Amino acid sequence: MADEKRGVVAFLTRRHGGRRIDLADVLTYLYLLAGVVVMFGPVVWLVMSSFKAQSNLFDFPPSFLPQKQDTVVVEGYEQPLPLYDITFADGTTRQLAQVRRVGLQVTMVDPAQPETEPLELNIRELAGRREVKRVFFDLSNYSGGVQSFPFFTYLRNSVVITVVATLVTLLINSMAAYGLSKFHYRGRDTIFLIMISTLMVPISVILIPAFLVITKVGWNNSLWGVIIPGAATPTGVFLLRQYMLTIPDELLESARIDGATEWRIYWQIILPLTSPALAVLTIFSVMWRWNDFLWPLIVLNRSELFTLQVGLNAFQGALNVQWHYILAMTVLTLLPITVVFALLQRYITTGIATTGMK
Repeated sequence: MADEKRGVVAFLTRRHGGRRIDLADVLTYLYLLAGVVVMFGPVVWLVMSSFKAQSNLFDFPPSFLPQKQDTVVVEGYEQPLPLYDITFADGTTRQLAQVRRVGLQVTMVDPAQPETEPLELNIRELAGRREVKRVFFDLSNYSGGVQSFPFFTYLRNSVVITVVATLVTLLINSMAAYGLSKFHYRGRDTIFLIMISTLMVPISVILIPAFLVITKVGWNNSLWGVIIPGAATPTGVFLLRQYMLTIPDELLESARIDGATEWRIYWQIILPLTSPALAVLTIFSVMWRWNDFLWPLIVLNRSELFTLQVGLNAFQGALNVQWHYILAMTVLTLLPITVVFALLQRYITTGIATTGMK
C-alpha cells in the first residue's frame, strides 16, 4: 500500500527534464488542472447541489457545499428557533434566535439568556442580519424524488431499452462491418461511402419520416419503436469495420480450409478478436440510449412507458420547476453510465487507437 502511494505521488509530481520544476512543468500542471476543473467541475457541482434544499439552490452568493440554517431550542418555546448573526448600528454583533417576523419588525431572543425580555428590532435599523448556516446533506431530495414519480417503472424501461438496443446494435453493426471488411464484391466501397455520408445528415431531418414509419409499422407507444430505429449506426459500422481490417485474411482462409462456415468464422473468430472495438461501441451505445430524450419523447405518449430521461420532464411544471428533485434524480440517472464506463474504460484507448477514431 505504501509503495502504491509512493507510486501515485511520484506519478503526479513527475517533472520535465531534471529534478527542478521548470516553466514547462508549471504550464503543464496548470493546463491539466484547468482541464480537470472544466471536465469535472460541473459534475461535482451537480452532485453537491443535489443535496441542497430548494431554498438553498437560489442563495446568492451561491455556496459549494449544501447548507442549512442552524436552529436552537430555547426554553419556553415549543419549536426550534432559527439563528441569526445580528450586527447592530454601533458595530456590536450578537447571535440571536428569531421568534417571529412581521414585515420589517422582528422579535429576537438570546438563546444563552432565554429569561431576558425578547428584543423588538427593525431590520432597516440593523447594520447586518445574516443567517447562521451549517453544512447539511439533505437526503430528502432523493427520497422525495423517488416517491414523486414512478421511478422504478421508468428505470425498468430505461434498462430494457438500453440493454436490448445495445445488444441489437452490436449484432447488426458487427455483421455489417464483417460484410464490408472481409468480403470482396462490386460496389462494396460505394456502399460504405454512402453509409458514412449519412453521418452528415442531421438527426432532426429524419425525425418525422422515422416517426411516420414507426406509426405505420404499429410501434408507436412501444419500446420497440425506441429500440429499432437507432439499431444500425454508421459510427458503429465504421468503428468495427476499421478494426476488422486489421485482422489478417489468412486467418479466415485457414478457417474456411478447415471447413468452418461463415457464421462460425463470424461468431468464433471475428467477434472475439474484435472485443476491444465492441467494448468501445458498447460504451457509446449505452451512452446514446440511456441519455436519449427526444426520440422517446416523440414515440412514447403513455406514462407507464416513459424512460427516466422523459420522466424527469414531469418535474417541470408550467409555473414551478422542482429543481431539487431534478438534480437528485439526474445524479441517479448518471450512476449506471458511470458504472459502465468504469468497467469498460480500459478498452477505450485500445479500441479508439486501433480504429482510427482519434
